[in-house]
Amino acid sequence: GYSESLTDPSYCEQILVLTYPQIGNYGVPGNEKDEHDILRWFESHKIWAAGLVVSEHCDSPSHWRQTKSLSDWMAEQGVPGIQKVDTRALTKVIREKGTILGRIVHNLSDINKLKPIVDPNTQNLVAKVSRTSKITYNPKGSPRICVVDCGLKYNQLRCLISRGAQVDVVPWNYKIQDEQYDGLFLSNGPGDPSMCKETFDNLKKVLASSNKKPIFGICLGHQLLSLAAGCTSYKMRYGNRGHNQPVIHNGTKRCYMTSQNHGFAIDANSLPKDWEILFTNANDQSNEGIVHSSLPYFSVQFHPEHTAGPEDLECLFDVFFESIKDKSSNVSVKERLQRKLEYSPKEPVMSERPKKVLILGSGGLSIGQAGEFDYSGSQAIKALREENIQTVLINPNIATVQTSKGMAEKVYFLPILPNYVEQVIQSERPDGVLLTFGGQTALNCGVQLQQKGIFEKYGVKILGTPIESIIETEDRKLFADRVNEINEKVAPSCAVYSIQEALEAAEKLGYPVMARAAFSLGGLGSGFANTKAELKILAQQALAHSSQLIIDKSLQG
Repeated sequence: GYSESLTDPSYCEQILVLTYPQIGNYGVPGNEKDEHDILRWFESHKIWAAGLVVSEHCDSPSHWRQTKSLSDWMAEQGVPGIQKVDTRALTKVIREKGTILGRIVHNLSDINKLKPIVDPNTQNLVAKVSRTSKITYNPKGSPRICVVDCGLKYNQLRCLISRGAQVDVVPWNYKIQDEQYDGLFLSNGPGDPSMCKETFDNLKKVLASSNKKPIFGICLGHQLLSLAAGCTSYKMRYGNRGHNQPVIHNGTKRCYMTSQNHGFAIDANSLPKDWEILFTNANDQSNEGIVHSSLPYFSVQFHPEHTAGPEDLECLFDVFFESIKDKSSNVSVKERLQRKLEYSPKEPVMSERPKKVLILGSGGLSIGQAGEFDYSGSQAIKALREENIQTVLINPNIATVQTSKGMAEKVYFLPILPNYVEQVIQSERPDGVLLTFGGQTALNCGVQLQQKGIFEKYGVKILGTPIESIIETEDRKLFADRVNEINEKVAPSCAVYSIQEALEAAEKLGYPVMARAAFSLGGLGSGFANTKAELKILAQQALAHSSQLIIDKSLQG
């Protein structure tokens, strides 16, 4: 969010441009601190960005945690912002020109009186954002981690403390070679890594020491470790910024979505002996991480603590801690990372390219309906055709884009029902089937075909979302059970199959409740009930659409 980004020290002396249409909708939270005296909702103690550019600022934010508006917060801290800017057009300029210098000017008539813009990369920004003295968090914790603060984000601190560590945070130029610790962590930070000569000189001494303690670096920390190891860095034309940067793990070839903000990178061709590439950016092939082939040293360019996906690569912290605790093991950190990032599917992944694919298309549309599955299904057909895969479509509605001439090779205007679909499978013998482009109707049909063994009978592979995932998300009880397995919360609920069971469940949960028909199109028959009489009517309607009814404790209001 914007409150986290603005307080991220990596944005020091940068003007932040946000392309979302409206910014500030949820305001700014208060300054509450956790049990370790760390601000809960921010990444540092102040705004570090030099300015903010948005298309539209929300003057009336709404969130239960907000204490002030974004504008008021920035004004308090003396940070300028500007709105009514076409930020997407501005982004195109930046994309074409590369990273450029800029300033926010209030009065254009004064612009010629201003001093020339100073390139912030000519300054030691790390010295500006780093703390100046040592501080210890969770002093009774273990293991003991020494953190070099080059612009440390609080979420990195949280990731270390939440794993039970005692964390000693030291300044960027601290003589870490003289410090006692079990593991060394190198934080993120702003600017050109070559400006931090004192830091990588200290790191060189640590690497040359006979006492080999685990080291983990993130972002600028990755660049500093790489420089200390003997690599070279370079300034990127654009830099990699945002929360959707794809990186590929060198060992497993798996791709992860990551958050990044950096304008410098490490030249992978300059890696010295015994150091290997850990991750590579899938877009521009720039280096995204390194690992030592035998010693417990590794670092990444992206932010694994930023949760670009649900804790996507926060497991790298677990690998770091494992390498600290398991000193006697002969397992290298490279091998630990390989094991952690490997994925073994329950069923073998289809290795052969399918030649013919059956698509269960969108059903009939009424006036006013969006037809989103018609759109997504059309895109799927185009993508398959580009890959020279023959497409067979079942769709009962002639008035759709999917059924237009020139889309699928063959179209069956038939209802999306198991017996009709089986006949088409028997006739066409497709290699695979896509169930997720026909809305609820196609999902329900696919589940029934799976349960009857039709796909197995004809050797049809389910492509895309596994059928088990469809079943476990469509069956609300199974979904709640799976969510509980990962210690997340869902509204208290009961799955029922009759009106009487619905009334009993509501008494158990307490009114008001929400009744939802399972496996139903667009929530048909669903609604809120405040009394027994209301629920009775609602349950009768819902059970006309589905055999299963979910009664949820209402969180309305």
